[in-house]
Parts: sequence; C-alpha cells; structure tokens
Amino acid sequence: MSHDTATEHWDLVVVGAGPAGSATALGALAEDPDLRVLLLDRSEFPRDKSCGDGIAPHVLDALAPVGAADVVDGWSPLRDLELAHGDVSVAGPMRREVHVVPRRVLDARLVERAVAVGAVLRTHRATSLTRTGTGTPVVSGEMSADVVVGADGAHSFVRTALLGKRREPRAIAIRGYAPTTPETAGRQVIRYGTRRQPSYAWAFDRGDGLANVGYGELLPDERSGGAPSRRLLLDQLEELVPGAARTGGDWRGHHLPLSSWRWDQPDGPVLLVGDAAGLVNPLTGEGIYYAVATGVAAGRTAARAVRAGRPADAGAEHRRVVRSLLATHLRHTWAAGRLARSPRIVDAGIRAAGRDRHAFDALVELGLGGGRIDARLAGGLVRSLARPDRPDGPTPDLPPNLPPDLPTTPTPRGG
Repeated sequence: MSHDTATEHWDLVVVGAGPAGSATALGALAEDPDLRVLLLDRSEFPRDKSCGDGIAPHVLDALAPVGAADVVDGWSPLRDLELAHGDVSVAGPMRREVHVVPRRVLDARLVERAVAVGAVLRTHRATSLTRTGTGTPVVSGEMSADVVVGADGAHSFVRTALLGKRREPRAIAIRGYAPTTPETAGRQVIRYGTRRQPSYAWAFDRGDGLANVGYGELLPDERSGGAPSRRLLLDQLEELVPGAARTGGDWRGHHLPLSSWRWDQPDGPVLLVGDAAGLVNPLTGEGIYYAVATGVAAGRTAARAVRAGRPADAGAEHRRVVRSLLATHLRHTWAAGRLARSPRIVDAGIRAAGRDRHAFDALVELGLGGGRIDARLAGGLVRSLARPDRPDGPTPDLPPNLPPDLPTTPTPRGG
C-alpha cells in the first residue's frame, strides 16, 4: 500500500492515551508485538481526570490477558456497597471486590504499560482527521496510519469527524476528594437524589484517608433549560452526603455521553472506543470497563486487519466484536436507565435488593458492566412496586417501549 511521503506513517495511530487508548495499544501489541503504534495525547502524564475512580473487577478481567491487571497494586480493595434513596436503603458485600484508584495514578500506569511493550507516546493535540486519495486516514495532516482509533473522550473530535454531530443523552457530574468518615470508611456509598433522575451522590473510600466524592445527574434537553450550576451540584452533594462538599476539594466537572440501547461503528479503518464511542453506563456513569474492554478489542482487531493488509475491514469487525461483547448488556442498561428516571422504581430496586441477594448482585452487575435485567430481578422489581412493604404481590404494568428481550414477568423466587 502506498502512502503520502509528506506524512509520517504508522500501522496504528491512537488518538487519546487514557484507559481506552492505552488499552488499545496494549491489545494491538499483544496481538502483534512488531506493530508500529503511536499514542497521541494532548496532556502529559500523570494528569487528573474527573471520574469516580471506581475500578470494577471486570476492568482487571479485560486487562489480564494483555498483562496489565497489576495497575491497582497498592490500593485497598473494597467489598461493601450502600445504595439509598431517602429512607429506603440497602447495604451489603458485593460478590467481587472493587478498587478506587485516582485517574492520575491509573492512567499513568496504563500508559507506562503500553510504552513498555512498544507503543510510542507523543504529546500532541490532534486537530483534524482526513483521508488520502486511497482512503488512508491522516491525523492533523501529519500522521497517516493503516488504522486510526478514536479514544479521545466525551468530546471526541474523531467521533465528530466520523459520524457528524449527534444529539444524545448526557449527564453532568462534579468530583472531588474529601476526608474519609466513619460512615463512608471501607465502602462505596451511592445515594440517589430528588432532581432529574437518575441523579445520585457518591463517596468511594480510596483506602488512604481520602474518599472520591461527587454528584451527577441527567442533563435536560435543549428545550428544557440549561445545565445545573457548579453551586447546585455541590449543594446536592452536601445534602446527600453531609460534610463531603464542605470538607472536599480538587473539584472537577465532566460531561458524560450516555450509552443508548444500540451501538454503531461505521465500516472502514477508523474505530471508536470508550467515551468517544458514547459508551457510558446510563444507570451509573461507569465507563472505565467499557473503555478498557473496547480498547483491547479494537487494538486486536486493528492488528489483525493490518497484518492481513485489509485495514478497511477493521470497522465492520470491531462492530461485530463489540456487539458480541456488549449488545445485550447495553440494551438492558438503557432500559434500566429509563426505568430509574422514576423515583418509585429506584425505591423498588433498592427494596428488591434488600429482600433478595440475587437482586442485589444483579443490580451491582448491571451498574458495573456485565449484567442484565433477568427474570428474577424483574420479578423483585414488580413485587416491590406492587407491595412496597410486603414480599409478594400482583404484577403491575411495566413502562412501555422497552427492548424486546427484557423479561416482563417474574419467575419463582428460586428461579
């Protein structure tokens, strides 16, 4: 394949070196250690990012095959979770432990792992994505590649260049760090608010005397008014987790493009991963698992396409792999996000989790990255809706317009 001699050519150029981009490089070089991979990021590492810092076990599952599951070393694991909405609450141990690792640490470690196996890291703000006459993608008019991966976050210019501007549901969140209190020590705390749902405050103990604290909510559409102010977000945090906003600092805000019930990836040699692909859990705002899992998948797909001399096939293959990995889960998280806009259903979910360990575990999985609304969880929800203070009751109508594979009738408690 011929390339423009005025550009610097690589096998793979990854725009963005956060978890999605670094995972892409790791996946590509695990597949083909001789691949020429360029990682671009506008920032130098280490650098901070607004995030809840929660690292689900699914993240480590995805990183283990590419040799990077040690990125949480030295940080204390957590097992306990509290979910609350007003005076309705449930608390208990999760099946698997999670970690809370500041993005300043996590992202730098992932970049170091990628560079250690052969990726080249360059500080560069990408400004354009064009094509040569033969269809080869070119970044910033300077760097061409057989395959380009957009891992450049929620405001991805690669995504806009590939798909144009799209209207999509978004959330806004603010994050800071506050001293851990006896109430939040050793656990993840999520408390739902009273504004646009799903809205919640959180406090995640890092294990080093500080907790990641914050508040986020669904953004209104353009016809419904503007985004909430920083002051309002902090007031909501203080109301739901008393003392967090008053004692916290290092505040950062962030917009999140929430996943829809269907994920699209165009054909061709430009792939999208993580936030740049709009992959953020609409129920919890979780995105690191999706970033890492789709990044590793994209890297492997890109390496195979380059090795076969068929980079134009990468988009279709990436679409197939990601849909196989996440399609059912995304439909169910989209439905859960829609259901969670009702405070009654939020309460019903928490009550169901308090009555049935399976429902608790299923809600955790749904929020972290691998779960779905199975028949037993659905049954617990409808029973809690029908009879909030009793264990069983008739099945009420569920909200309309849910994906067709969601269960709508309960099974026996042991099912």
